[in-house]
This record gives sequence, C-alpha cells and structure tokens, in this order.
Amino acid sequence: MNTFGQLFRVTTFGESHGPAIGCVIDGCPPGIAIAPEEFAHDLSRRATGKTRHTSARHEADEIEILSGVYESVTTGTPIALLIRNTDQRSKDYANIAQQFRPGHADYTYWQKYGIRDPRGGGRSSARETTMRVAAAVIAKKWLAERGVHVRGHLAQIGEVIPAGHDWSVVEDNPFFWPHAAQVPELEAYMDALRKSGDSVGAKVVVEADGVPPGWGEPIYGKLDGELAAAMMSINAVKGVEIGDGFASVAQKGSEHRDAMSPNGFASNHAGGILGGISSGQIVRVAVAFKPTSSLRLPVDSVDVDGNAIEVVTTGRHDPCVGIRATPICEAMLALVLIDQALRHRAQCGDVGPVHPRI
Repeated sequence: MNTFGQLFRVTTFGESHGPAIGCVIDGCPPGIAIAPEEFAHDLSRRATGKTRHTSARHEADEIEILSGVYESVTTGTPIALLIRNTDQRSKDYANIAQQFRPGHADYTYWQKYGIRDPRGGGRSSARETTMRVAAAVIAKKWLAERGVHVRGHLAQIGEVIPAGHDWSVVEDNPFFWPHAAQVPELEAYMDALRKSGDSVGAKVVVEADGVPPGWGEPIYGKLDGELAAAMMSINAVKGVEIGDGFASVAQKGSEHRDAMSPNGFASNHAGGILGGISSGQIVRVAVAFKPTSSLRLPVDSVDVDGNAIEVVTTGRHDPCVGIRATPICEAMLALVLIDQALRHRAQCGDVGPVHPRI
C-alpha cells in the first residue's frame, strides 16, 4: 500500500533516484489557503545537505502544485504535488546492484517482487518521506486554524540525552535539540562518529497541543493504534511509545493512572489518549530510529546468486537518520490527526466536549 488515511488520503509515489517524487491528496477540505512557498519551511527542515551531520545530497525540493488548488485555495478535488529530483548520483550504487546490504530492504524487496531499484534504496529510501512532509503542511494549517499545534524535538542520540528542555531553542540548531548548551557536545559526538565510519540511532518526541477530547475510535481505528502504525511506516523506525510507553512497565497503577478533577488532569502518563480516543490533553508520541545501515565499514553478506561476499557501501548517507526525522514524525502526527478529526466530524458533527473544563 502506498496510500495513507481514510478521509484525508495521501498517496505517495516515486523513487530516490527517479526523475521526481510526488503525492496525491484526496479528501482535503476545500477553502484552505495554500501557496507553493508555504511548503518551503518544513521541507527545508527535513532536507539533507544543510549541515555536515547529514547526507551531502542537496535537493532544491521545490513544490509544483499540479491540481486541486485554484487561486491559492484548495478546491476539495485531488491535490497533486510534485518535486523534481535534481541531485541524484546513481553511479554510487552500481556496485551493489547485485548485492544485499545487511540492515536494508534490499533482500526483502527482492524476495517480494523479484526485482528492486538499487539506486539510493529506490522506494525504501527516506527520500519518500519528503512528500509526507509536504502533505502535512496542508494538514498542519487546517489543524492550526482549529487550535491544534504539532511540534517535536530530538530526545536522544545514541547514549546522549538532553540535560534540560527549552522548546524555544529547538529550531535554532541542526539537531532539533531542546538544550542549547549541549549542541557543541553533539557536534563533536557526530564528527567523531562520522570519522569512524559508523552510525547511531535516535529518539524523536512529537506532540500535539489543543487536540479536543473525542478524536479516535473505540476499537479499530484507535488514535494511538493509528499513530503507532503511522510512525512505524517511516523508514528506520523500530519502536513507538504513546505517553510513558515502556516506562509504564515499572510504574505502579496508582502512579500511572492520571487523576482527574474539575480543573483537569493531574498528569499525562497516558499521552493524551484513553481507550483509543483523545482525552483533551497533549498527545505525545516517542519514536525510536535504528542506526543507519549504509556504512563504509565492511560487512558479510550474500549476492543475488547466494554467494558469500563482503559489502562496503559508498555514496552519501546520514550517520544518524534521526537528526532530520523530527519534521517527518510531526508530519505523520498531523496526518493522523486531520484524518481522525474529519472522521469524528462525519460521525458526530462539530459537537464540543461535554465537560470543557476537563
């Protein structure tokens, strides 16, 4: 499947080294003011080539709006967005066309389809996520008009965790890191990692403030279930937590349950979701990214004929894919929320919460 969502449906297409990547958004509400330049900010946040800590590939990522927008306003008809690929270096992958890179989708794509595009990983490349971020620009705008705001930050790189938290500094450094004093430490850490030829994993935390109670479904289509599936659909993601997540295992029930009063909730261990439905609190999701598998360090593998080989991956790769994953995770949170909001409105109308104070 290459389509995400039920009412707000996003279909992405294209490969890492193909002529272009794109998406079609179906079910977008009409009347949203949108122009090509509005996509630039979030696409730039996701892009490679901006710092030495990401892949050196540098794409312009200029959006072409092909349909669904008239006089800078969405019409309710399918919106087609296109970005031309301009900085491919397919020759970097010529030597692995008949090899399987451990940790990549090479082997599984080959087993499923009997053919694969080895150039930059083809469809399994993180390049595909560009169009998710583009689609979410529209979703974020619609949500913001209703008081729902999505944001995120990097919460861990390897063994390094933030020594403090200040949302105001997250956008001021290339790591989306919430503690400015640690940025030099992270730069030195990544420089040493890159020189060693190795890679490391990361954790991203995203949250949505202003989500009203009531979004989500009680059994199938749970808000947390769809968030987990959405985050797991991102390349290199190996774990998702809602609220306290795995830390809940060590908590007592008396600690984990979020006490309530006429003035609201006393805590938010549940991450803003109860029984698959939003509670009106901040919706919080943590996402774990595995280390990059494309390394110049040799590793044992096999080729398409089953022969033992040694693989060394060349080309331009991220030593930590999580560094630029924050806007991608924000995008998936926004896309889930707009879809759930439209589904809630279709069934229940725009009925407000029964107890607005809570």
